[in-house]
Amino acid sequence: MKEINSTNWLQPQNNRKSFQNIRSIFPVISLKKGNDKPSKIVENLRPIKSIEFEDLDGKKSISDMLKSTYTDAFLVLKGDELIFEEYFNEMNSSSLHLMNSISKSFVGMLAGIFIENGKIDPNKEIPFYIPEFKGTAFSNTTLQHALDMTAAVTFGEDYNDNNADFWHESAVVGWRPDLRKKNSSENLFDFALSLKDKDQKDGEKYHYRTVLTNIIVMVIERATDEKFSKLLEKYLWQKLGSEQEALIVKDEAGFPYMGAGMNACARDLARFGLMLLHDGFYNNEQIIPASWIESTKEGSTHLRKIFSESDYGLMFPEGHYKNQLWIANPNTMICIGIYGQTIYVNQLANIVIVKFSSHPQPADNNLYASVLLGMEAIVNEL
Repeated sequence: MKEINSTNWLQPQNNRKSFQNIRSIFPVISLKKGNDKPSKIVENLRPIKSIEFEDLDGKKSISDMLKSTYTDAFLVLKGDELIFEEYFNEMNSSSLHLMNSISKSFVGMLAGIFIENGKIDPNKEIPFYIPEFKGTAFSNTTLQHALDMTAAVTFGEDYNDNNADFWHESAVVGWRPDLRKKNSSENLFDFALSLKDKDQKDGEKYHYRTVLTNIIVMVIERATDEKFSKLLEKYLWQKLGSEQEALIVKDEAGFPYMGAGMNACARDLARFGLMLLHDGFYNNEQIIPASWIESTKEGSTHLRKIFSESDYGLMFPEGHYKNQLWIANPNTMICIGIYGQTIYVNQLANIVIVKFSSHPQPADNNLYASVLLGMEAIVNEL
C-alpha cells in the first residue's frame, strides 16, 4: 500500500488508517493525563446490536448501522455504566482517533470556566482582547458571537468544495498542502487576521465556521496570558481522569488547531460525555460550572430562530447551537465532527453514546442520519 502522508491522508480508505495515526503525519501538542489513576468506568455490558430501527432506506439493525457507517469505535453508557463497547478497523480502547469538530466542544466548555470566574467577558468584542483584529471582519464580533457561530465574517465551510475557506485554513497546519501558495498565511493567527470581509451582521444569522473556534482560543490565550493547551490539560483533560493522553495538531507557531485537530481515545470522550450528562460534574468534581451547561442547553428564542433558518434547521427542528455545542432538543447535547465523529448525550434517558468513524467523505448526510436514527433507537429501547 502507498505510504499515507499529508497529501493523501484524507482520501477514502487512507483515512481509515490516518485518523488513528495523526502524530505520524502532522506536528502535535500532547496533553498529559493526570498522575492519579484514571476515573473508573464501570462495565455492565448488554447486547444491543440487534435493536432495529427504520432507516432512510428501510429497516436496519444497530449492527447493520455500525458496518455501513465506517465505524471505528462505538460506546454506549447508561448512567455511569458502560453497557456496550466495540472497536473496528484495528482500533482498540487505547487507540487515539482524530475528533475533528468535536474539538470545538472542548473549547466551548473550557471557555465557560474563564467566563464564570470573570477572566473573560463574553460580551466584549474580539479587539478588546486582541487589538490586532481592529479593522478585520472581527472588529465588531463579540466572544459570544464566536461561541454561538453567529459572527459576521465571510468564511466558506462547504466541505465538498475543495477550495472552501475551511480547507485553506486547515492548509495552514498542513492538512491540504495542495492549497499552499507563496503568499499563504504562515500560522492560524495570520490567517484569521487576513479575513476582512463580512457577509452578515454579527448575531444576525447562524453560520457554522471553524475559524471562530480558533478565534476563541486566541482570546483565551490573550486574556489569561497562558497557552491554551496547558489550560485545557489542567482544567479539563486531567480533571476528567483521562486514561490516555490527548493530541492536538499545531501550526508552525505552536498554536493548537482546536477547530478540528484534537485526538483522543473513545473512553476519554465517554468521560467528557458523562461530564456533560451530569451538568459539568464528574470524577467527584464540578469541572465545568453547572450554570454554563444550563445556559448552553437553554439557548434563546433568537438562537432557535436563526438555527431553524439555517441549513441545519431540518436536522434538529427543536435545536439551536450555543457555546460550541449542538443542542438537538432540551434534553440532548451533541458534539459533531466531520467524517462521522459524535458524542451524543441524552440527559432524560441518562445515556451517552460515542462514535468514531472514517466516512469516505467529510459530510455525508445520509450516513449521519443513519447514525442519529440508530442512536435514537438505542435511547428508546433502553
